[in-house]
Formats: sequence, structure tokens, C-alpha cells
Amino acid sequence: MKLVVLGLSLSSSWGNGHATTYRALLRAFAARGHEVLFLERDVPWYASHRDLAAPEFCELRLYGALDELKTRWASEVERADAVIVGSYVPDGVEVGRWVQKTARGVVAFYDIDTPVTLAKLAAGDHEYLHPDLIPGYHAYMSFTGGPTLERLERRYGSPAARALYCSVDAEAYRPLAEPTRWDLSYLGTYSPDRQPTLERLLLEPARRAPELKFCVAGPQYPADIDWPANVERLDHVGPTDHPAFYAASRYTLNVTRADMIEAGYSPSVRLFEAAACGTPIISDIWDGLETLFEPGREIVLALGSEEVLRALRDTDEGARRTMADRARARILAEHTAAHRAAELEAHLNEAVAAARRLETV
Repeated sequence: MKLVVLGLSLSSSWGNGHATTYRALLRAFAARGHEVLFLERDVPWYASHRDLAAPEFCELRLYGALDELKTRWASEVERADAVIVGSYVPDGVEVGRWVQKTARGVVAFYDIDTPVTLAKLAAGDHEYLHPDLIPGYHAYMSFTGGPTLERLERRYGSPAARALYCSVDAEAYRPLAEPTRWDLSYLGTYSPDRQPTLERLLLEPARRAPELKFCVAGPQYPADIDWPANVERLDHVGPTDHPAFYAASRYTLNVTRADMIEAGYSPSVRLFEAAACGTPIISDIWDGLETLFEPGREIVLALGSEEVLRALRDTDEGARRTMADRARARILAEHTAAHRAAELEAHLNEAVAAARRLETV
């Protein structure tokens, strides 16, 4: 099929998790024989941090404003078999209205931020999605599964809310033979609602265990954070360097945003990446995590610094490696980009079939 995607970013992974998600998914989708056009708003903060200007798996085109999008790319949107609008697209409400009016094929919304989106809608914040648009999307594909899908259908009128979790490119993310630099690392952009958990599960353990080494990588952290002396700071680690980053870590930490903890069933792409790289994960706790990894066998769950330090200090190397191997096997069996691309294809085909049934009524 011919697929057009209007997403936040494919060209730049700086300060967002969308780009790596789209890259893995669309590369695998194209490998299934489909043609993909990605349309991205040209904004200065991504223009100065582009790490994939010319993807080989799809056509990437930038547009400068809504008028340019509507005039230059209307025919592509009109003729596509399917059009996807992503969360956090600039002027996403107007983009969505235009797509629903212009496209002749099926239209879908891909929400990489579902709990945040629903919190915004509840507060009357329609930054990139208006409730009136949801029934007009043939499919609402969500980073969050579980009860949230029923809520999207019953409360907001989605014809078909389907889970489409993030995934990992198993070719790009694999174990590497790197010297160990850190006992525990964390990779993520600063977020105020994640910071208390980072404080509890990494900074406090670092203060209590000065003999251990820690790392926090990611942009936008405030200058006034008091980093312990044994915590190394990296401002940015590009996607191509993620496997080496994980390989240099005895464990890596997963920290979840508050809205996603409340919703549950909202795995971060970092979970899948780290596991695919063979690095054991210590995670905060939320509903649905047990459907992805078996606690105690494939992942360490931690409420506070005690559980973190117990894993770092008391787990022997054999047990650590066994846990990592189990988690990697789980990811390769269920959560690669190839799995997710097949799910995307199935969701779009389901939407096409449903639209055709409506036409015959």
C-alpha cells in the first residue's frame, strides 16, 4: 500500500522519542513491500540536530507551514491508501481536519503519547488533537493498551482503538562487547514528572554507594540539579550510539512519566532497546508491565533505592546475565519492529475493510 505519515519528526531524535519509533516501524513496514512518504514540519530545533536527513526506507519531505503542506502535498494525501497523523504534530488539529477532508483512503491517528493526550483532552487542551476528530479517524493506534482502548472507543467515539506499542529494530539494537563504564545508567530527556523517580532510583543510590558508577544521558536537564560526584552526565546520545551506551552499563534504569503510570500498559521504547541489547533493566512499577516482562526473571522492579542497591550489589554475574538473556529472548519473540509492522498492516487493513463495509450499507 501507499502510506503517508505526518509525524512529529523522523529526521531528528533530539529531545524526542518519536523519531526512533517511526524509524524502526517504517523501515520494517517498507520491508513488507509498502511505499512510505513521511511529511515533517521543518522546525529550527530539529533542523540543527538532524541525524537522519535521507532515510533509505522511505521518502522524507519537510514542509515549512500549513499552506505549503496543503498546496504541495494534497495530491499525495488524496491518493494514498492510508494516511496517518501522529501525536504532537504542530498544528495537529488543523492538520487532522485537512487530512480527514482530503484523503480518499483510510485515515488513522498514531498516538505515541496516549496518556498525555487524554490528560490534555480532559483539561480542554487541544494542542494537537480535538475530541471531534477522533470519530473521523478510522483507527486510533495507541502506545497505551489495556483499559485505555475501551475508553477511547466508549468516551471519545473511536471506531477502532488498537494498541500499537513501540518496538525495537533488532538489527540495530544487539549486544556489543564494550568495556563496562557504569553500574547503572539512565537514558532520557528531562521531564519534571520523571525527575522524582530518577532522584529516588538513581541519584539517591549514587549518594549511598559512592563506590559505584552511574550515568544520566539526555538533554534539557536544569543547571541547578545537584549531581553526585559518581554520576556522569551526557547531554545527548544519538540512536546509533544507544547499543554501545547500553553495553557499557551493568544495568539500565527505566523511568515512566506520571500520566503513563496512571494509565498503565505504556511501555517506553527504552525498555525494548535495552533488553534487545542484552542489558538488564531496573524499572519503576506500573500496571501492565508484567505482560511484557516477568518480574524477577526478566526485569527488576524497584520502589526505592533499597531494591536498586540490592540488584547492583547482591546479584552475581551469572544471575545478571541470565536475566538479560531472558529479557532479550522475550523482545525478539514479541516486540521487534517486524512484529509491530505486521500489526500496523493488520490495523490498516482492518480499517480498509470496515470502511468498505460502511460504503455498501
